Amino acid sequence: MRYTKIDVQRCNWQFVQLHRLTAQRLVGWLVGWSVGWSVGRSVGRSAASVNERSTTIFSVVGISVPSFAFCAKFLLCRDLAPAEGISPLNGFLTVMICSTTVEHFSSTMSCQSLKSFADNMVIIGTTSHKTVCNIPIIKGDFESMPKGVQKFVAEKATLMQAAKIFICDGSVQEGTDITGEMIEHGMLTPLTKMQNCFLCRTDPKDVARVESKTFMCTPDKYMSVTHTPPDVQPIMGNWMSPEKLATELDDRFPGCMKGRIMYVIPFSMGPIGSPLSKIGIELTDSPYVVMCMRIMTRVSLDVLKVLGENEFVRCIHSLGCPRPVNKKIVNQWLCNPEKVLIAHRPAEREVWSFGSGYGGNSLLGKKCFALRIACNIARDEGWLAEHMLLSSFTGPNGKERFIAAAFPSACGKTNMAMLLPTLPGWKVKCCGDDIAWMRFREDGQLVGINPEAGFFGVAPGTSHKTNPIAMDTCMTNTIFTNVAETADGSVFWEGMEHEIPDKNIQMTNWLNEPWKIGMPGVSSHPNSRFTTPANQCPIMHPKWEDSAGVPIDAIIFGGRRPEGVPLVFETFDWHHGIFTGACLKSEATAAAEHTGKKIMHDPMAMRPFMGYNFGKYLQHWINVGKPPHKTPKIFHVNWFRVNKDGKFLWPGFGDNIRVIDWILRRLDDEDIATKTAIGLIPKKGSINTEGLNVDWDELFSLPKDYWLEDSKEVRKFFDEQIGSDLPPEIKAELDAQEQRIKAM
Repeated sequence: MRYTKIDVQRCNWQFVQLHRLTAQRLVGWLVGWSVGWSVGRSVGRSAASVNERSTTIFSVVGISVPSFAFCAKFLLCRDLAPAEGISPLNGFLTVMICSTTVEHFSSTMSCQSLKSFADNMVIIGTTSHKTVCNIPIIKGDFESMPKGVQKFVAEKATLMQAAKIFICDGSVQEGTDITGEMIEHGMLTPLTKMQNCFLCRTDPKDVARVESKTFMCTPDKYMSVTHTPPDVQPIMGNWMSPEKLATELDDRFPGCMKGRIMYVIPFSMGPIGSPLSKIGIELTDSPYVVMCMRIMTRVSLDVLKVLGENEFVRCIHSLGCPRPVNKKIVNQWLCNPEKVLIAHRPAEREVWSFGSGYGGNSLLGKKCFALRIACNIARDEGWLAEHMLLSSFTGPNGKERFIAAAFPSACGKTNMAMLLPTLPGWKVKCCGDDIAWMRFREDGQLVGINPEAGFFGVAPGTSHKTNPIAMDTCMTNTIFTNVAETADGSVFWEGMEHEIPDKNIQMTNWLNEPWKIGMPGVSSHPNSRFTTPANQCPIMHPKWEDSAGVPIDAIIFGGRRPEGVPLVFETFDWHHGIFTGACLKSEATAAAEHTGKKIMHDPMAMRPFMGYNFGKYLQHWINVGKPPHKTPKIFHVNWFRVNKDGKFLWPGFGDNIRVIDWILRRLDDEDIATKTAIGLIPKKGSINTEGLNVDWDELFSLPKDYWLEDSKEVRKFFDEQIGSDLPPEIKAELDAQEQRIKAM
């Protein structure tokens, strides 16, 4: 409104009106703000799990909008009509609108560790292309990497405040350089009697997978775990909410690489460029991880060329020891065991690992990617990511068959994958000893690949008697972890007592203490390992890196069962096979933090590695087996049954070829099986036991009381651990088997 002359009376009236309206607006503003705060806070929390800071933002925005309007009108000398006053309803609605229209600030969005850079943010140094966000690049061409990888590296290097960035290329020279640095700093010991082999000793607090600190993080808890009763602790996966994860990550990762080199590892799980393969990028401050990943995966800049701007699995690992380190370092092995965390974000295809340098926790291409994340990808894409060996067996007739077999960790997968047959005329070729990715081709045939490039084998118990192929494989180009070192520069572990000529040779055990055979204690940790390239295994299959995969003719499940379970049986069909896998049990092993010889459920040998709701996982197995897919036969084996004196009933190792022979003959439908309550067991004499002293009847006995109790225990397990998520097809198999057992 314009005024051509000053009207004093009108101005006085407006002045009074201004004070009256100001008071009215102030009261309305306070009431509206207060109510809006409360309701907006409540709505915000329920709608988006809004944290304290987020709610404050909503309320402040609600205040600022009407306040800005009031100030603007006052300063511009506009008329202030009473209808424009800030009523309580106006203030309330303003805040409510803000709480529902402004993008929700959930706690994960405010998480420093999960923040993303803007797409247009400049991350390469303007004065030098050798810096990223002011962090020097000491090796590699940052700009040649795909834009998505550049952004990922820059974000996390900034978050973790790395001192330098090292882009790995997988070259021989790179390996030589890193190894030299590790030797210089006392992290590796060259084994002078062996070719290009090294010994590493860890902190005794960092020796195995830590299942209790390994989590799946999804918005809905039951995407990750099953619906268990409130008083039951789920054993197939631990869930963490996104809000909790945000807090845990921010408590660990900001600044965790101060003074450290951040290594960027581009790797392929599976042959580079294969349609069955997947690509990952791991960031780590551990040179040990770099050296082991170079063995266990395919590390190469060619990976980045194949990747382009496509999706990749993001792997973030830190030992959690920024400089300066204010605690004692044992064996020059950095770790932070009090704050260990391994967290998976399957929807985001992301893994975060903190505090541990041990292989299962830090080589993120292994169990974290190749099983937990991969089984989520497999579910979405219609294939299977499994904890299985993959090998071929060729009999005297020249017919080759490929078998995938699932055993819990340290239950003989590597021994079977590299089996040296005791029967003449048999040949075994290895494709992989730990993980298999399998999918059905268009013609219905199941095919599989080994996504790994190396073996991460358990050392104790491995010898030229039990697994000569593994011993021959790991004698060169190998990193040994937590085994003993002999005075002449070789290695030793329990099981090798008959393989060293000097039984009195001085050694240094895994604790870096003097040791000799016969002294108390053990030379090597029960979970000590050898990390060795697969391509130097003398029986690797020529097609082990075939991008099309190999055809799978049979699937085997097995575990350590000291009583009741026969040496081998064939399941009735695909559904019964899945049920048998779901019932898998085994003695606990040293591969995880469990101790003792407790019999534990390990369904499908995937209990520690499940990436999503186990009931949905079983349903996925059922779904992929539908026509026109041609499902292979499924078998169960038990090499570990003992007699009343605790002696093994079956010799195992190379003699397991006798059981494989029976399995392959069953693939040809030979009439060599007898139907029982639990499946088809061998007819007496149908397994070649020539030269063995075995008790056939005890090997294949099915004690009714044992199986009744086992069936009861399995039902309890299904009820408690799977609950309403149990597929009806599996429940039907349990009911049917229980009735068959009662009728025995």
